[in-house]
Amino acid sequence: MSDSICLANARLVLADRIVTGSVTIEDGIITEITEGDHIPIGATDCKGDYLMPGLVELHTDNLERHIEPRPSVDWPHRPAILAHDAELASTGITTVFDALRVGSIHDGKARYNAYARGLANELLEVRAAGHLRISHFLHLRAEICSETLLEEMAAFGPDDRVGIVSLMDHTPGQRQFRDVSALKTYVAKKRGMNDADFEVHVENLKALQRKYGVQHEVGAVAEANRYGATLCSHDDTTAEQVAQSRENGVRFAEFPTTLEAAEACHANGIAVMMGAPNIIRGGSHSGNVSALELARAGVLDIVSSDYVPSALLLSVFRLDEVWDDLPRAVACVTRNPASAAGLVDRGVVATGLRGDVIRVGLAQGAPLLRGVWSRGARVG
Repeated sequence: MSDSICLANARLVLADRIVTGSVTIEDGIITEITEGDHIPIGATDCKGDYLMPGLVELHTDNLERHIEPRPSVDWPHRPAILAHDAELASTGITTVFDALRVGSIHDGKARYNAYARGLANELLEVRAAGHLRISHFLHLRAEICSETLLEEMAAFGPDDRVGIVSLMDHTPGQRQFRDVSALKTYVAKKRGMNDADFEVHVENLKALQRKYGVQHEVGAVAEANRYGATLCSHDDTTAEQVAQSRENGVRFAEFPTTLEAAEACHANGIAVMMGAPNIIRGGSHSGNVSALELARAGVLDIVSSDYVPSALLLSVFRLDEVWDDLPRAVACVTRNPASAAGLVDRGVVATGLRGDVIRVGLAQGAPLLRGVWSRGARVG
């Protein structure tokens, strides 16, 4: 933490408006917000750039990408953790929930082995040593179609910073993979499957769902409650699935695949998250509903970088083009995700909150990140 800094002559993106002013951060906390273009002695002149809250990322596969940069390549974990942390800081993300899969499959070409507990230990050790630039929590992706979900979740507890548990049901023929050919394109290429291998894989997943589906879903909900974590659903497609999510106590929905599901989420008080790459590309890579369609329908609340960390900040300005409301767009990557995850100390530029802020200029409409501060310390 820095003792005291002042960022002045900035366009401050506040919760409901934009004003020119300065922000003072002392001992990691925002202590003063002053309107006007005055630049106090010793302050940093932001020269009219935007100053907005640090980005809050609820679902990213980026850490997994660093520890396994190619299939079956196990990269040294501590350097991977540090590289992941530095990359996120460089894109304006100051709070991240690192997504780790729990639940393994031990047979076939698509087998997955347990890794989350060991990697979480290393991440928490690096954090305790003070080597991380930004704030890290855990997001456990609970794979319903697996053999060992509950025993892997039992290895975590309330002291492990598990902030989110998502219910992931990747059974072929429903949710994200209603179109089984989309699953085949993804898995067969990644795992080197031929047609026969893929058919075996599909039947194995369906069998696991039949055997463990209900048990795993009920157990994962109970484990999330034991951790004190926020529960979210994944790839809801129908109103019936959303109703089950509400019954489970879900607070936000990751990547609903249809407008029907997104509207049902809003009707049931469940926030809707979509991926920034979907926004940037103008549509889903797997043929599901467009995030921009949900934005125009007024049922988009949270944006996640998903698999491209730099997409998160860029999505803000794409949403501003749709809504003509920059504070609303910024809220999708700051205040709204913080609220959904139960974090009340960040996500808004306001006195008394964490000094997590970013300075952003524009270069021909594209965001130009000029500074990142986490608890008042410059990290990017």
